[in-house]
Amino acid sequence: MNSHAPLEGLKVLDLATLFAGPLAATMLGDFGAEVIKVEHPRKPDPSRGHGPSKDGVGLWWKLLGRNKRNVTLDLSTPGGRDVLLRLAAEADVVIENFRPGTLERWQLGWPELSAANPRLVLARVTGFGQVGPYARRPGFGTLAEAMSGFAAITGEPDGPPTLPPFGLADSIAALSTAYAVMTALAGRDRTGHGQVVDMAIIEPMLTVLGPQPIWYDQLGYVQQRTGNRSANNAPRNTYRTADGSWVAVSTSAQSIAERVMRLVGRPDVIDQDWFATGSGRARHADELDEAVGAWIGRHDRAEVIAAFEKAEAAIAPVYDIRDVLADEQYRALGSITEVEDEELGRVRMQNVLFRLSETPGAVKWAGRPHGADTDDILSGLGLSAQEIAALRADGAL
Repeated sequence: MNSHAPLEGLKVLDLATLFAGPLAATMLGDFGAEVIKVEHPRKPDPSRGHGPSKDGVGLWWKLLGRNKRNVTLDLSTPGGRDVLLRLAAEADVVIENFRPGTLERWQLGWPELSAANPRLVLARVTGFGQVGPYARRPGFGTLAEAMSGFAAITGEPDGPPTLPPFGLADSIAALSTAYAVMTALAGRDRTGHGQVVDMAIIEPMLTVLGPQPIWYDQLGYVQQRTGNRSANNAPRNTYRTADGSWVAVSTSAQSIAERVMRLVGRPDVIDQDWFATGSGRARHADELDEAVGAWIGRHDRAEVIAAFEKAEAAIAPVYDIRDVLADEQYRALGSITEVEDEELGRVRMQNVLFRLSETPGAVKWAGRPHGADTDDILSGLGLSAQEIAALRADGAL
């Protein structure tokens, strides 16, 4: 088996902050890219202070900063700009999420970066993209969750539009950015030169919302909030078990819908004309939910899951993070990995995103302290100890 990681030899500069850009860089680092995280000397990446910390050490950063070496540079200073161009000359990818025009103001825009390295791929991740009337607005994932149409269809019919309680738009944009970078690099292999990736966080959210544009275009149909129900099939909901747990049931396939209704003692509905299509069943969701919910409510969670599995019907327990960490399927996949950390000892976090049979990825280390590798990285560029000290004295590091 080839033990080399598939992205070994790829050099990535992560200039981005918070989530979408840095997470894309993390995903590249997980499969062997050498990622250098560039942070402002006096204003570290805000994700270091997001959410709970332990002994003053931000835990989110441990995940987001994994497999990255850390350097501090003030890009608005001549010294910082100079060092960045030297780093870019040796890099394959730069990922940034400044507001459009910011890199240009520091004379670090595409003309300067591509002059330093014609093979460079520059991934620009912003809320609204590089062009258009909103381009210079501050962009955050929450705004994308609102503007994409996600919030409008999420929540109960009589309740408010609902935002997700985690960074959904940023995470989907990160996945999309990692894919965009790999696509641009594949293009470089053919043409010999790099290009700019323009990633707007509002767009991947729009893509994962599915056929809404074509539904509206062709039918004038606007999806409404349906809570946990689906407009495309039923029964589909979360149901409470006799022991106070919750389970989720899906009947996207006709055969599964029939098995569920037999299992809960309502085979009579299967012969109804409306039962033959997902949308027909969705129009009778009250009746189907009542039957499924009543049956599930009379049994404990373990009994419910065992009965559904025996009937080959689709069901899952509604987990919180404690259940995820204890689950045998996640364990079999190795979905959670344990990492030795110099600050916190052993920490558990999500493993790499997928398994490759020949060249697997790995989490080699968790997020490191602010600027931990600055001297090492700069001396690797050929800067002397005196030059590094002078940059530090100027506030560039």
